[in-house]
Amino acid sequence: MIELNGLNKTEELAKVIGEVAKPGDNLVLTGDLGAGKTTLTKGIAVGLGIDQMIKSPTYTIIREYNEGRLPLYHMDIYRVATSGADLGLDEYFEGEGLSVIEWGNLLEETLPEDYLELILEKSDTDLEKRYVKLQSYGEKSVDFKQRIMKQWSKINE
Repeated sequence: MIELNGLNKTEELAKVIGEVAKPGDNLVLTGDLGAGKTTLTKGIAVGLGIDQMIKSPTYTIIREYNEGRLPLYHMDIYRVATSGADLGLDEYFEGEGLSVIEWGNLLEETLPEDYLELILEKSDTDLEKRYVKLQSYGEKSVDFKQRIMKQWSKINE
């Protein structure tokens, strides 16, 4: 579990994720409303070298950003009424970019076979503090988690 004390640390972790991401990595962000999922995605975009303003895709479901080192496929499944099977998400999950899926846990059986889940929790006592748990599902995501943790350790020694 990673403890993030403030917005700067959240953005720092997010930037690391973007810097170490490889084509075809899938990241599922879960947590309560206001836990920092979109903030994390904005920082990931910075790490990928994307200068464009990142907006929540709550009503569009998917936003693509292609200006960085890798494409960013930013998805928000919160308002999707179906399991996601008819959304054609597999094309993104198996694509050349990084898929970031907010509320991905709602996809259930439509989730990619291999993904890294970041579970964000707000502190009960400090509005600025977050806790992040990284859970791997598949071999590729184990490698993704290791890349993140290695770089995170380097900058926080």
